[in-house]
Amino acid sequence: MKFLKWILIVVGSLIVLVLITALFVQKKYAVEREIAINKPVSKVFEYVVMLRNQDDFSAWANMDADMKKEFKGLDGTVGFISAWSSENKEVGKGEQEIMAIDPRSRIDYELRFLEPFAATDKAYITTEAVNDSATVVRWGFNGEMKYPSNLMLLFMDMEKMLGNDLTTGLTKLKEIQEMN
Repeated sequence: MKFLKWILIVVGSLIVLVLITALFVQKKYAVEREIAINKPVSKVFEYVVMLRNQDDFSAWANMDADMKKEFKGLDGTVGFISAWSSENKEVGKGEQEIMAIDPRSRIDYELRFLEPFAATDKAYITTEAVNDSATVVRWGFNGEMKYPSNLMLLFMDMEKMLGNDLTTGLTKLKEIQEMN
């Protein structure tokens, strides 16, 4: 009986320690990547403002060829929604909505993940003219993991996980833009 009591004390102490540790772990994360594209800012923005075009360059959109897509609204305008559903657990189910557009410079999105986990994150794409024939594109994500789930951020390298996919997408975007 004493042995069981000690086990319960140790397990309870570990749970309390984990919960206390989570109080001091960051809850927010931000990841951004950029690339220079040899095209005028007007042409690049005209392409990236259309959410459906992400199917051509986004690493995530290409993870499942059988992914089901649904679109609501007028693409390239605030309120347009691109929803997806996949049997692939890395893709899951969710939707992305255009929340704000600053003409020729910024698009803000809200990502609502439904499966395999529920989360809401913010994403954006910005375009900035370097000169008349070159544009810098930045693609970024901002997210938050609520307590005590934020403890997972100690073991997840969001910079690497998201950053690699952003870099892949931006590289593909550059190829597409510079071919046309």
